[in-house]
Amino acid sequence: MEYPPSLRAHDKVAIVATARKISTEEIQPAIEMMEGWGLEVIVGKSVNAEYFQFAGDDELRINDFQEMLDDETIKAILFARGGYGTVRLIDEIDWRNFLKHPKWLCGFSDITVIHSHLSALYNFASIHSLMALNFETASEGSIESLKEVLFGEKIHYTIEGNDLNRRGEANGILCGGNLSVLYSLNGTASDISTEGKILFIEDIDEHLYHVDRMMVNLKRSGKLEHLSALIAGTFTGMKNKDENNRFGKSAYEIIAEHTEEFDYPVCFGFPAGHEADNRTLVMGAGWELKISESVKLIQV
Repeated sequence: MEYPPSLRAHDKVAIVATARKISTEEIQPAIEMMEGWGLEVIVGKSVNAEYFQFAGDDELRINDFQEMLDDETIKAILFARGGYGTVRLIDEIDWRNFLKHPKWLCGFSDITVIHSHLSALYNFASIHSLMALNFETASEGSIESLKEVLFGEKIHYTIEGNDLNRRGEANGILCGGNLSVLYSLNGTASDISTEGKILFIEDIDEHLYHVDRMMVNLKRSGKLEHLSALIAGTFTGMKNKDENNRFGKSAYEIIAEHTEEFDYPVCFGFPAGHEADNRTLVMGAGWELKISESVKLIQV
């Protein structure tokens, strides 16, 4: 796996929006925070642009992202927000200059498209983290963990155990992201290989039967069978039917059901996803997972 270089003081970081529309005002806390880290922040043309729900039409968002990818003076790109739209752009992006002059690409949710694409086609690591929109409400740990990774520190976490956890130890390359996005990428050029890897999944605002359908899809497509381990992050705002048509299991119980036949460790409740506490994970990096009464996740 290839890694972009770490940031140093006075480096340039770009903010671009590849999905839902957003204003400069909404990302001002992120700009000020990163300037406080000694970085120069460049705001792309997609910020403040609007085309229905998107941050400008596809052409504008493609060109803005491409320009920041190709600018060798920019050392990292922080995506402004998620929603939907990145998958509309991914096949139009030219990665040749990125491969010569790589930079950290940072975000989560809809940005799972980019994490998966980089892993599947180019074997490059990327950063699963909060985005520019989230800085105002994010936990200190979310923000600090992003800073640590950008400036070259390896990170480790210790969290409380969960009654559904399956104990054990595992090592592997971390892959995954938003479950709904991973489901949508299945069978495409951006589809990930999970064999021997630690799979991370999270989601928001999904019906529980949708979660079940997506987990069945992962199982039937072989993505659960040969994992090193599975980590379930936060599943926020899950939806159920009315009292006469409820699914009968929580999101974590659904995941436990579809992994119970396998013998690898499974962690539930890792603080990454659509919550204020959204800890940074390096996708494509090697990690060591130890699950006992507590859970330790260590970047190696």
